[in-house]
Amino acid sequence: MNTREYFFALTERLAAGMKADEHFTCWFSGESSDFVRFNHAAVRQAGSVKQGFLRASLIQGQKQSVFTMGICEDIEKDGEALERLLNEQRVKMEFIPDDPYLLISTVPHSSDSVEESQLSDPRQVVEYTLAMAQGLDLVGIYAGGTIYRGFANSFGQKNWLTKHNFNLDFSVYLRADKAVKASYAGFVFDPLHFERELTLVKEKLRALEQPSRDLSPGKYRAYLTPAALHDLVSMLGWGGLSEKALRTKQSSLNKMRDEGKTLSALFSLYEHTGKGTGPLFQAQGFIKPDCVSLIKEGELVGSLISPRTAKEYGTHTNGADGSETPEAYDVAPGNLPREDVLKALGTGIYIGNLWYLNYSDRQSARITGMTRFATFWVEDGQIVAPLNVMRFDDSLYALLGENLEALTKECDFMLDPSTYEERSTGSAHLPGAIINNFNLTL
Repeated sequence: MNTREYFFALTERLAAGMKADEHFTCWFSGESSDFVRFNHAAVRQAGSVKQGFLRASLIQGQKQSVFTMGICEDIEKDGEALERLLNEQRVKMEFIPDDPYLLISTVPHSSDSVEESQLSDPRQVVEYTLAMAQGLDLVGIYAGGTIYRGFANSFGQKNWLTKHNFNLDFSVYLRADKAVKASYAGFVFDPLHFERELTLVKEKLRALEQPSRDLSPGKYRAYLTPAALHDLVSMLGWGGLSEKALRTKQSSLNKMRDEGKTLSALFSLYEHTGKGTGPLFQAQGFIKPDCVSLIKEGELVGSLISPRTAKEYGTHTNGADGSETPEAYDVAPGNLPREDVLKALGTGIYIGNLWYLNYSDRQSARITGMTRFATFWVEDGQIVAPLNVMRFDDSLYALLGENLEALTKECDFMLDPSTYEERSTGSAHLPGAIINNFNLTL
């Protein structure tokens, strides 16, 4: 019995145990993943994880009690644990008040998506990586394998997703804090693609060998790589695009909703689940659209609406998860060829990555953070020196608004490297961006 069949076998037992006034929803999250950690271009730690968890809700009217259990893939043991937990929820139900915002899908929309794996043997990936990284101080982690998501409810709905992908997230150090960060993510590991990535990394390492410069605080013309732009745009995931946050005036984009403030017409942002690696269904059984327009040509045209928010404010859900955070960022590309980026930048800053980002003034969408790896000073379209770390403080309304000059034609595909508790299904497609008056403060 494979993982998909096992999950639905368990939920059939759950369905068989329902009483006349009861319903359930059941979410499955699992993976079979390999992890390899590199340091000094050598394998320092390797291991595999196979795990699966159920998160189920027992529902009576407007009451619900939620429980989670790990599965051991012994149908009798898991079935007994499920029955015991179900009975415990029934005892709790007597003391649980009605949940006025409980909303679940009662119209079945089943789906089944099982992809064939094209992943290379992780041992081959390690051999390629070590061979190509010879002589480099490479540190990073490879995470790859199969991710499972499933859903079932007592109304007969069944959804399943099997995805296979990998993410090699790494940095190559020159010395001290001088390093180049890069990543290679996808569904098929292509050694030639990885070699090209390492070639670009080596070019930046050579540039890092030049004496570093310090810049004075001020406003500079800047190019943000797709990774750096992702660092900025992902801040909108901190409640910026949440319908709940917009309604309660906690969103960083309140001025777009309430005052009609706009960003640059060059900037469009979508939650494009169909291009991502996550499921087109969520934990209450609602189906996600392939794509949700959030910001279109600079105007806020949408938001992420969870079932609870939809019930609270009398609107319609668009299948967002409870956090109302994008899981598949997709920024529309521009017209600037990537090969012309330095020429278009002229004189200014090339920023490889940003980090330590936080809001300095949420209501003004003002963000502070630090430049990170591989940030360079560029003169007349040529990289001339690495820059020491600087702090910036600027508003997204300026960075993605009047100061956004161009976006590249090419976009990078990035997977969220997060592995806390489980491998993330978050992803992003983003171009690079040229921005005027990037505000360095320290």
